[in-house]
Amino acid sequence: MGRNTRKRRSSMANKAIAASAALALGGGGLIWANFYASAHESSNGSGQNEVKAAGAQVATIACPDVGQRLTNVPQNARQGVDRELALLDKQITEAYARLASTRQAQAQDSGFVQNAITGPLKEKRAATIDRIRINIQRVGGQFDNSISQLAACTPQVANTNAGGNNGNNGQNNGGNNNGNQNNGGQNNNGNNNGQNGNGQNNNGQNGQNGQNGQNGNGQNNGGQNNGGQQAGGGQGGNGPVAADFVDITKAGNNAQIGVGQNGLAANGGGGSRGSFTTKCGTNGNDNHNTDNVIVAPGVANGAHHLHDYVGNQSNDAFASDQELANAQTSCQNQGDKSSYFWPVLRVQDGSQDFDQNNDGGGKEGNVGKILQPVQAQLKFVGNKRGNVVAMPSALRIITGDAKAFVNGNGNANANWSCTGFENKVQLKDKYPICPQGSQVVRTTFFQSCWDGQNIDSANHRTHVAFVQGNGQCANGFKAIPQLQVRLVYNVPRPQIQNGQVKNAYAVDSFPENLHKPITDHNDFINFFSQNTMNQMVNCINTGRKCQ
Repeated sequence: MGRNTRKRRSSMANKAIAASAALALGGGGLIWANFYASAHESSNGSGQNEVKAAGAQVATIACPDVGQRLTNVPQNARQGVDRELALLDKQITEAYARLASTRQAQAQDSGFVQNAITGPLKEKRAATIDRIRINIQRVGGQFDNSISQLAACTPQVANTNAGGNNGNNGQNNGGNNNGNQNNGGQNNNGNNNGQNGNGQNNNGQNGQNGQNGQNGNGQNNGGQNNGGQQAGGGQGGNGPVAADFVDITKAGNNAQIGVGQNGLAANGGGGSRGSFTTKCGTNGNDNHNTDNVIVAPGVANGAHHLHDYVGNQSNDAFASDQELANAQTSCQNQGDKSSYFWPVLRVQDGSQDFDQNNDGGGKEGNVGKILQPVQAQLKFVGNKRGNVVAMPSALRIITGDAKAFVNGNGNANANWSCTGFENKVQLKDKYPICPQGSQVVRTTFFQSCWDGQNIDSANHRTHVAFVQGNGQCANGFKAIPQLQVRLVYNVPRPQIQNGQVKNAYAVDSFPENLHKPITDHNDFINFFSQNTMNQMVNCINTGRKCQ
């Protein structure tokens, strides 16, 4: 069972805890804690919160993603390397907290950010990267010395586009393209150019970071967007902003799920046309934590945001494969003990939830009321070019990129829509505002090509890949059942007024990624029994629809 349980608190308790959050962070949480109180106080009679900007100029920190460059780490070095990578994430989170709490000092001293935040951060990251080198070389592995050049981070004005920033001057941190198998699984040209997820500018919104602080429509003018709302926004002071939303009835038609080859449907009119649906609930028992056992095993709060868990009930940072295999499951089919987990969705209506004073929750800018899905559909489908093979036990797959706003879109796999519009519009870098009676939908199509050998890889991506446009798996990879996740929510309709958003909703994120919709992601660990996996493969390959 996850370590966290949900509790409701009174208005007075909310204020008291918000104040203690600031003290707990030693000032790092002050801007968020103050924001909690002011958001609650300024609610109108209907309880709606008007999102205000938290400072004169709200920026974020963009750091190269070291983990995605580590594609060849010896197995017996991975535990140590994973811990150091988790420390890099913690260092960025702490630096962002300092950035968010020192607006006055930044306004008074143009060198403050460099001297007090990014400079010390670079020194910490350099030391951590060197320990990664030592871990790898100690066991006879090879370390790419160019990774040592990734210590420096850059402060960036968070412009109003909802898509990814340019990922450190247009580079996609080494160019890994989520195992799409271009040049052996990597997109080695590395240039992402910060384009938004669907290659369109979504009603004129700029999908690029706009070099040197420009937003494509002229100067950014101190970090404010064209509607006058400052770029941080959000109940927690770090997003979302009005430009992160679009009325889906005005978004145009763009129904394809996936970015490039990322997230394409593997199934189609030919090949293995069956499906296997597993019903595991909607996390009605509030199984949450802020860990990620795939990316940061053994590290509490390794995700720095809260996850919903369905299926396996023992998934936390410290769970072994044996413990996961022996766990209880929320799935109706007891042969499915797989773990399905994703970042929670919250509505920023001025209220807080049980974790407002916790790491990964309110202390790191993830605030508001957690929304439970009304539907969580988990379906496995086949491959349009041929049969699929069974997944190995304990296979790990992560899809999407929780850091896509600063990394660029090379690994992004976000799809947002509304019921009644899913065949017309899929948004990558915008949250949809749905019409009355329509619900918000998050859809994810996972990688479905496997290297045939490994249940994980050093960067947790290159052992699996998406199908190519024609449905084939390249480079000798084997087709496996593709997991398709569809999450449906009843979300209060946000209102955009005078460049500000009331009752915003947002996916939990690393704080420096500003709760952008492009950062949505999803995780899976296979713990189907062998018998149930064989049934799945047989259903898919023989064209049957099984539950």
